[in-house]
Amino acid sequence: MKNISYLSLKAINAPYEKAIAEALIKVVDSGWYLRGRCVSMFENEWASYCDAGYCVGCGNGLDALRLVLMAWKNARLLEQGDEVIVPANTFIATVLAVSESGLTPVLTDPDPDTGLLTVSAIEEMVSSRTRVILPVHLYGQLCDMESIMSYASAHSLLVLEDCAQCHGINHIMSRSAVKIPAGHHACAWSFYPGKNLGALGDAGAVTTDSKSLADEVRALSNYGSAEKYVNDVKGLNSRMDELQAAVLSLKLADLNRCNGRRIDIAHRYLDEVVNPKIMLPHISTASVFHIFPVRCDQRDELQAFLDSRGIQTQIHYPIPPHKQQAYPEWHGCRLPVTEAIACTELSLPCNQAMTDDEVTRVIEALNDF
Repeated sequence: MKNISYLSLKAINAPYEKAIAEALIKVVDSGWYLRGRCVSMFENEWASYCDAGYCVGCGNGLDALRLVLMAWKNARLLEQGDEVIVPANTFIATVLAVSESGLTPVLTDPDPDTGLLTVSAIEEMVSSRTRVILPVHLYGQLCDMESIMSYASAHSLLVLEDCAQCHGINHIMSRSAVKIPAGHHACAWSFYPGKNLGALGDAGAVTTDSKSLADEVRALSNYGSAEKYVNDVKGLNSRMDELQAAVLSLKLADLNRCNGRRIDIAHRYLDEVVNPKIMLPHISTASVFHIFPVRCDQRDELQAFLDSRGIQTQIHYPIPPHKQQAYPEWHGCRLPVTEAIACTELSLPCNQAMTDDEVTRVIEALNDF
């Protein structure tokens, strides 16, 4: 019996193989490989899809976060050492973006049911130095942005959303009932190959309703230059290339269908997995199920059992940021919810390349454990 991969990028990209080949040949033949027609087209498409005023492509999701924070520092909305509220239950890139920008990450335990950042958690950690809230839409599930935006508005805080796992939840920005100034809000995206909308390599983007913020991010991502050989600020080399933009444009047209398949699989898991040893995710808001996380006190045994049935799984994330050697200053920090999730979380296969029979096999194995 064929093994079930956690995520086969070959299978994910197989439906687009011919179109991708044709698109890449067109890019090569054009002779223009950075910030050309394909990048501009994808930026416009992604801005429209996200209901955002502007989109700026960049090199990756980490840089998307960094570029916004750098732009806010240049606009004197932030100063060196200012505090940024960050959920502790996240991939380390979220935290790295803050510390690499000369700001202070304030790790915050998430909601124990959803794993997401909440206003109640923010209220416990906010201080006189807090300037930014950085919610992460983890696993593909949307944080309660109305309450977060309302809190930010009331306390004059900036909001930078880490959207690396929620492609397709296109009402994050302009459809929120609560507004803060456009220049005080942005979304950072990663198009890493394994994302719901994935490139064939690294790529990222920033979306915002602020033209001034978009212009600054664009210049910062091009060595700090809005005009060739004129560098008004210190920037990065972080530009989306034409090849990745061409691939993203053709895959974007199919994103809603792919997310629909992920949602269908997730609901089968939610409806059909019945095992008291396995805690299913608590879905309180919209989700595009980038990850389907279950929790189990016998996580390692469950993973080994599924592997014996030919089912591959992953753990997100086994070592939380405050336990990493990169941040020794946090080693005495206690974040019990984050630590409990790290010890019990297991991610099941959940993607559009799975067949109904494969989903059934996963469900049967989970119920047999």
